Amino acid sequence: MILHTLRRLIELPATLITRSVCTGLLALVLGYGLPVAHTPAQANNTLEYKVKAAFIYNFIAFTQWPEGIADHTINLCLYGEDYFGKEIDKLQEKSVGARSIKVSRVQDAGQLKQCQAVFFSRSAGDTLPAILSSLSASPVLTLADNPNAMTQGIAINMNLVNDKIVFEINLGIARKNGLDISSKLLQLATKVHQ
Repeated sequence: MILHTLRRLIELPATLITRSVCTGLLALVLGYGLPVAHTPAQANNTLEYKVKAAFIYNFIAFTQWPEGIADHTINLCLYGEDYFGKEIDKLQEKSVGARSIKVSRVQDAGQLKQCQAVFFSRSAGDTLPAILSSLSASPVLTLADNPNAMTQGIAINMNLVNDKIVFEINLGIARKNGLDISSKLLQLATKVHQ
């Protein structure tokens, strides 16, 4: 539906005003709705993870770490198979206040305590409970996109529901790890676990 509408907008006569309106509508649809359109699998996966990368940036921006942690650089680590490709690397071009973001791909779970935020890919499934146990009470924001991750102890989990990325937050886990998640982010979550 969305792609059909966008195609019709693009095919309209190429006047400056029409193109400006079409471009504005396109930005509105992509920027506010954050839908994941029905396209071939490769393109769909790319768009899904592009949107998830934007969500991760906002999760980081609306999280406070204890004083002295992540004062200058936020180390964002990816653990498991990398579905983001270069999309997640674009976060290194952004900053959160005065802090920069450094993206690392980590294969050794023992190195994860050096990270302030960790995204666990679906491939980490069976090892996730043991890894999360080792990170317990460490100031690490744990993120995932696995339907079972919330029950395993992830702080923020994303899901694809009706072509939209939604997320739930385990506030108890975040607080146990010494993190403060903004009330603005909590209001946007589909569910907040205590």
